[in-house]
Amino acid sequence: MKKLIGTREFYKMALVIALPLMIQNGITSFVNLLDNLMVGRLSTEAMTGVSIVNQLMFVFQLTIFGGVSGAGIFTAQYFGRGDQDGVRYTFRFKLIVTAALAVLSAALFTFAGDKLVELYLHADSAGDIGLCRAEALSYLRIMTLTVFPFVLTQCYSDTLRNCGQTVAPMMAGVAAIFVNLTFNYLLIFGKCGFPELGVRGAAIATLMARVTECAILIVWTRRHAGQYPFILGAWKSLRIPGVLVRQITVKGLPLLFNELFWSGGMAFMAQCYSTRGLSAVAAFQICMTVWDLFTIVAFALGNSVGIIAGQKLGAGELDKARDYAWKLIAFAVAVSVVFGGLLIACSSLFPRLYNTTQQVRELAAQMLIVMAVCLPVITFTHACYFTLRCGGKTLITLAFDSLFTWLVNIPLAWTLSRYTALPMLTLYAVCQTPELLKSVIGFAMVKSGRWVQNLTMEEL
Repeated sequence: MKKLIGTREFYKMALVIALPLMIQNGITSFVNLLDNLMVGRLSTEAMTGVSIVNQLMFVFQLTIFGGVSGAGIFTAQYFGRGDQDGVRYTFRFKLIVTAALAVLSAALFTFAGDKLVELYLHADSAGDIGLCRAEALSYLRIMTLTVFPFVLTQCYSDTLRNCGQTVAPMMAGVAAIFVNLTFNYLLIFGKCGFPELGVRGAAIATLMARVTECAILIVWTRRHAGQYPFILGAWKSLRIPGVLVRQITVKGLPLLFNELFWSGGMAFMAQCYSTRGLSAVAAFQICMTVWDLFTIVAFALGNSVGIIAGQKLGAGELDKARDYAWKLIAFAVAVSVVFGGLLIACSSLFPRLYNTTQQVRELAAQMLIVMAVCLPVITFTHACYFTLRCGGKTLITLAFDSLFTWLVNIPLAWTLSRYTALPMLTLYAVCQTPELLKSVIGFAMVKSGRWVQNLTMEEL
């Protein structure tokens, strides 16, 4: 047990990395809740339409996250080694990969968005399908434009975080959040002389926020080139040593595919839940918004495992990397138990804030309790994933995360949603049970220590 508890200095070091992530994610989640409430004040159809599009955007965003994560493993280790050329090359790699993904995603949303939206539309007494479809497509057309500033932001913020700089991305995110919140209020409801645009106003506000965040990060990084010299000359060419391209591709492609398949799997799961009608989609949207608010601390600590342990691996301190990883995992799980209890206590409060039916409110409150019970287990598997990833075990993480989802979670959800009459709450609860098996697998993988390796030994 003592091996899982760190010193006061250890937790201070961990919080220096994790706290800015917590603050940024916390403000983001809180504002997302307010955004969701604003849209929820319009109608159930508007909230459901936005929820459907957000499922599609979630797949895109997680795929971009996967696209930068493979190179990010090397960024953290090169920074720990003091090799700024290596950091610069990984930054360029992120730019090239995410630009290609942005173009493909924008084309998909433009030409096949209507077909994707229709996958989630199933009738019940909670709303009008035609109106829900119209709201979703109106929102999607504008949200498609956000993919381009989003990918550029991710390249900058991921590189800075891998270098241990989490404050700048946090400040850029906070500024973007307030832009989003302000213009959501003005454009959704037509306040202060602005037009009343409903869900289109919400999408325009998001686009403005993305552009703001991107601009701030670009300017900040350039002004602090003395501290982060990787940016000097980073845009003069797109040259990357062939050996590094091969290394990142070998380690990074599994991460990209993992995020694509995992997020796609989550969208597929949501589609299975949508067979229970628009009320299930609306309740699920409420739950996921509240869930994001209550998981920020535990998940930020999980993310910090990859940064802190990755830098120790790059510096050649392998035993310290292993020790830090276990302490951070234990800390994240302990925090998640506390926040799970708070979520149970507040489960009935948040749904009351929405302008929706009593059926949706009750279902959302019950689902939040199920989520709260599952939170410690999900936090543990989340932290295990980042531990394995920081050591370059990307094929293992592919199997651990997305392959598990498609071979276990999705067949279970598909079968129960199509061939049983289980109500939404029972369906959702049963579909969470495989997370226990996943946590056992994650424990065995991290304990084996096979992820403890330095990836930056080869000269470029």
